[in-house]
Amino acid sequence: MQSSDFIVARNDLAQCKTIVTELPDGDALPAEALLVKVDRFAFTANNITYALLGEQLKYWRLFPAPGGFGIIPVWGFGDVIASRHPAVAEGERLFGYFPMATHLVIEAADVSKRGLRDAAAHRQDVAPVYNAYARVGGDPAFAGRQGDYQALLRPLFMLSFLVDDFLAEQAHFGATTVILSSASSKTAFGLAHLLHTQRRGIGVIGLTSPSNAAFVRSLGCYDDVVTYDAVDKLDARSRAAFVDMAGNAGLRAALHRHYGDNLVYSGRVGLTHQDGIDDAEALPGAKPAWFFAPDQIRKRAREWGAGGIERRLGAAWQDFAPRLDGWLTVVDGHGPDAVQRVYLDTLQGRIPPDQGHMLTMAE
Repeated sequence: MQSSDFIVARNDLAQCKTIVTELPDGDALPAEALLVKVDRFAFTANNITYALLGEQLKYWRLFPAPGGFGIIPVWGFGDVIASRHPAVAEGERLFGYFPMATHLVIEAADVSKRGLRDAAAHRQDVAPVYNAYARVGGDPAFAGRQGDYQALLRPLFMLSFLVDDFLAEQAHFGATTVILSSASSKTAFGLAHLLHTQRRGIGVIGLTSPSNAAFVRSLGCYDDVVTYDAVDKLDARSRAAFVDMAGNAGLRAALHRHYGDNLVYSGRVGLTHQDGIDDAEALPGAKPAWFFAPDQIRKRAREWGAGGIERRLGAAWQDFAPRLDGWLTVVDGHGPDAVQRVYLDTLQGRIPPDQGHMLTMAE
């Protein structure tokens, strides 16, 4: 059995190619292992963040690649085509974290009616959410276009949900305004929706490029939309919290200098600008800090108990998902050439904000 894998150079993400790797046939699988055919997966700017932080947050460990290269993890669907686990049948459909590849071997563990975990040793140093697979066969919420929405936005919306929960828990650090960079991004849209619909007294400002400003205004969940070249026009007398989805060091510095001590929170969530990994200087206002979603998940799992996060996230998703019809155009891509094209366009910021790309490595 062979798998076609899309790999990128860790030190130069613009270098990419497809390789063929050997996998065991069904009869040669280890005990309790599954051979999964990766059916389709979402690719968004969030996956570029995974690549840029692949070393720091151990994303490269999930799906090993030859020296100097890595496989970017993606959210999507796979079908079990061979199983050595007695509780998992061939034909099962799984939703979870997959490689940009045609196949994956999963060492199934903790199998329940709802899901299972990949117990492969090289995957155990990451947050448990990245090793979990939901059994979604027959679930209409994961079928057709609704399934595409799940892959494209549910993981991003979970990040939006967790950031919103964290800010609310901290009473927004005393801010009356939350500023979101990369306001056209799917994670920012989800967070803006939650702030706009659930957090009374909190204004939401979206920062975006001039070319995306009309689109961001059309979303209807930002109280104000400001282009990056006009941040000096923002009212610096108000206390503001900044949620940085882009990771642009120059923009971050400009906001800190403009607001000074009135910038009471500066959280780094995304990293679509490759020049924004480290701050080279101390900035006025709150010290920029990474928001690490697994920490908030662990905290809430202890406080809310079994199923608490899922119930609250599910309710929020049910309110958010209907807003996607008419806003998001899903674009399908098939084969390595299509995958490479979407990857490079996303890396260079050429994907329109109203598009969501569902890909498969199979021709």
